[in-house]
Amino acid sequence: MSTPAADGFRMPAEWAPHERTWMAWPGPNPTFDDPDDLALSRAAWASVARAVLRFEPVTVVCGPGQSAAARTLLGPGVATVERDLDDAWMRDIGPTFLTDGQGRLGAVDWTFNGWGAQHWARWEHDAKIASFVADRAGAKAYASKLVNEGGAIHVDGEGTVLLTETVQLGPERNPHWSREEVEAEIHAHLGTRKAIWLPRGLTGDYPPHGFGTLGHVDIVAAFARPGVVVAHHQPDPAHPDHEVTREVIGRLRSATDARGRRLEVVEVPAPTALEADGHWADYSYINHYLCNGGVVLCGFDDPRDEIAAGIFRRLFPERTVTLVDARTIFSGGGGIHCITQQQPKV
Repeated sequence: MSTPAADGFRMPAEWAPHERTWMAWPGPNPTFDDPDDLALSRAAWASVARAVLRFEPVTVVCGPGQSAAARTLLGPGVATVERDLDDAWMRDIGPTFLTDGQGRLGAVDWTFNGWGAQHWARWEHDAKIASFVADRAGAKAYASKLVNEGGAIHVDGEGTVLLTETVQLGPERNPHWSREEVEAEIHAHLGTRKAIWLPRGLTGDYPPHGFGTLGHVDIVAAFARPGVVVAHHQPDPAHPDHEVTREVIGRLRSATDARGRRLEVVEVPAPTALEADGHWADYSYINHYLCNGGVVLCGFDDPRDEIAAGIFRRLFPERTVTLVDARTIFSGGGGIHCITQQQPKV
């Protein structure tokens, strides 16, 4: 059975040109079990879709019968398609798109089990969204037996991938896989050859702090360009992420990428808010989304919003940085990167 890498495919970096962005529309479920929360979430998702639409086309997958009302909030220009959904985190339930440099589009359909079969999660329908979106996009789909999500990987486009030990190696997802087996499967499907393992994610991403993912990397660290990583830094020693991020940043600073370069780490300070919804806040600017000519950045109505925006403007001087309030999205368990999924140009 062929693999994407054997067939010439690889996952491009997020800053490579996009054909479009895919999203999923919030519907009634355990994450949005209050009608007021659902309405707030739909407004937040729509604000992200409109921000991305300034730079590239957007398609939103909606539950049956929900597209007409969704278009009212999304506004003109955002395309919708209907399909049964359980939740609304397209980064994780959608495909990981690939290209081969020869005009072909590929996609990885990871095994999805509700972020480690968490008690609040439903995934009967979401487990089928990756193949649905890949088919709509005209991509050649490759199914992987590895339980994984799009928010649990980040690539530099030159052979390096960031992973988290509590995700791909966690007993909730892949209890019988060794580190070597996970790396082999990741490399075979992403076209990478060097994995940098981070020890864990942010405190708020684990029980009992709500709807967490058990340590997704895209809230902790992300490539800004080959050899350069942005990393979440919690400067307040009162927050448990102070020690977590110190360990993560240390791991990144000591790492080399697939080309042997020592990583340059750009620290992005956390917002000043230490708590949210009665738990330790995991508010993070790292969970941003790069689109054609733009950076859609999480905002928190916080004094450090503009500090973070300035860092990203310096990192991406050719892109327009747009802050979008992400507090409602974070209350559901993720951020802007978690609700978007790029389809690269071929």
